[in-house]
Amino acid sequence: MSRVCSVCAKGSMSGNNVSHSNIKTRRIWRANVQKVDYIDEAGKTRNGYVCTRCIRNMRKGK
Repeated sequence: MSRVCSVCAKGSMSGNNVSHSNIKTRRIWRANVQKVDYIDEAGKTRNGYVCTRCIRNMRKGK
């Protein structure tokens, strides 16, 4: 599954886990994307992976 939002193109971010002893190891934060039907800019209904922030904004009408 592609972890990229079809609406805003939000994807994975990388950074460090930092332990109590300040040891740093690499990690990945993945976007919370769900497979939904959504309406694109042209007004057509499409299905794809959309992040939860975009789903929330679509329900609000933004």
